[in-house]
Amino acid sequence: MKEFNITVPVVELSYDELTAEERRLVDEARGATHRSYAPYSHFHVGAAILLSNGEVVTGANQENAAFTVGTCAERSACFYAGARHPEARFVEIAVAARGTDGKEVSDPVAPCGACRQALVEYEVLAGHDVPLLLVGKDRIFRLPSVRSSLPLAFSEF
Repeated sequence: MKEFNITVPVVELSYDELTAEERRLVDEARGATHRSYAPYSHFHVGAAILLSNGEVVTGANQENAAFTVGTCAERSACFYAGARHPEARFVEIAVAARGTDGKEVSDPVAPCGACRQALVEYEVLAGHDVPLLLVGKDRIFRLPSVRSSLPLAFSEF
């Protein structure tokens, strides 16, 4: 038997410590939370993906009374990016949320497992690590890759 640990390097930043490109991505993700349709959870999530062609694609969670018919912000953004810009590769991703009180969440939130796996597929397609920004009101976590958020992902990467 062999035992080992898996660790994830996370850098905590303030908004002011981000690059101009990262601030743009964070702003887009925050803005996307206002396009969320969340009448059941009242938890509004927005995602923004910077593509290699310079485009930023956003998505917002879309709920439905038939729960499994809805989709998360991250998957709505990545599937739209794949359908609309199939030649472009993911460069960086930001995820933001507003809580049930309508205010931006204090602490950063991470994508669900299904979204992490979907995003890993696009990271593999990109052929390189795609940094992930998890956005809270006063602090932002930067992960070096999507895969680092799902270290035992099902992939060939």
